[in-house]
Amino acid sequence: MTASYRQPGVVLTDRRFTVPLDHDDPAGEKIELYAREVVASGRADQDLPWLVYLQGGPGFGANRFIGKPAWLGRALQDFRVLLLDQRGTGASTPANRQTLPLRGGPAEQAEYLTHFRADSIVRDCEAIRPQVTGGAPWTALGQSFGGFCTVSYLSLAPEGLSAALITGGLPSLDAHADDVYRAAYPRIARKVAAHYARYPQDVERARRIAEHLLAHEVVLPNGYRLTVEAFQSLGNVLGGSEGSHRLHYLLEDAFVPTPQGPALSDAFQEEVQGMLSFAGHPLWALVHESIYGQDERPTNWSAQRIRAEFPQFDAAEALAEGRPLPLTGETMFPWQFETDPALRPLRETAEALAARTGWTPLYDRARLAANEVPVAAAVYHDDMYVDTAHSLRTARAIRGLRTWVTDEFEHDGVRAGGPRVLDRLLAMVRDEV
Repeated sequence: MTASYRQPGVVLTDRRFTVPLDHDDPAGEKIELYAREVVASGRADQDLPWLVYLQGGPGFGANRFIGKPAWLGRALQDFRVLLLDQRGTGASTPANRQTLPLRGGPAEQAEYLTHFRADSIVRDCEAIRPQVTGGAPWTALGQSFGGFCTVSYLSLAPEGLSAALITGGLPSLDAHADDVYRAAYPRIARKVAAHYARYPQDVERARRIAEHLLAHEVVLPNGYRLTVEAFQSLGNVLGGSEGSHRLHYLLEDAFVPTPQGPALSDAFQEEVQGMLSFAGHPLWALVHESIYGQDERPTNWSAQRIRAEFPQFDAAEALAEGRPLPLTGETMFPWQFETDPALRPLRETAEALAARTGWTPLYDRARLAANEVPVAAAVYHDDMYVDTAHSLRTARAIRGLRTWVTDEFEHDGVRAGGPRVLDRLLAMVRDEV
């Protein structure tokens, strides 16, 4: 049963689908997928081609738009859009600290989560596409991890695609997680240096906060233990178009005077809590490194191990040497399963995933080399989250793929400059530019 309703300029329809947990066992356990169909109000009765949106992440549900902001308004000029909550996210069958114990212990939970990677998401798309389009191929728009999924789509089921649009999401086809993070840490350092150059007053502010955290135990209202390492991880926001400014405003009013001396304000703690908690997207924490697993090697907490190769990220050393506090980026560390109450019950599950071997390949080089689907990709120069060199090597491996390399946008260009970004990519796959 579907339900339709209206927002300014759009008609929305809730769609629900049942798919196998394991597509290699179609008669086995089923899970539910949720998606929101969106069409422009004046075109609700028209027969339009479809665009399926694959959200970044992993572990995030599709955007909950109001009306048609960002890229959506441009898409609705040409398409009926399906905003898919990828398996385990949003209103699809959830996977979190509350539901995963239904699977059994940590080993069973980890085995369950092996079905939440890009290959399963692509097979979900193919399972529901006939019900949505009547069998016609559709255009995929993949942002960040959604772009990884789109490259898997081109590898596994290109017949389902009429075109593919990728924004900030061309993955390496063969890099181990170690290679990904070894390339990432220098980019993170550049973004942090750029932030301190833009806001030099934040050097002392960040140092003062770090020193306070070293001297005091701070527990946020939701039970999150705010350590220096956790504070450093706020650097993750620096990969977005507004991230540096957001971080600056967070730091400028961190302290308030109290009878016991300066303390981190309630307002600061409340905002930091929202930025650090994984309660709304625990899958990101659990499966993030596994999206790079494609061979016999475990990921084995790659970001933590590779960080040791970059001693400049050690907070204590930086403070002792009088250097600006280093911040970290899109990295998942084992200590986060101790500091975050939403993740603590899942620590053993995360350990089991980190130790797992025998990951199946996500990309088919031969099929990509023979690709016939029109593909265009926005590659953001010095993207904090996806290595530009990795992306360009992949672009050369996909037959017919056209790239638009730009430093006009950060990783979230499809949000910050959505109409222009989508217009450019559509023109490229249509050979209009």
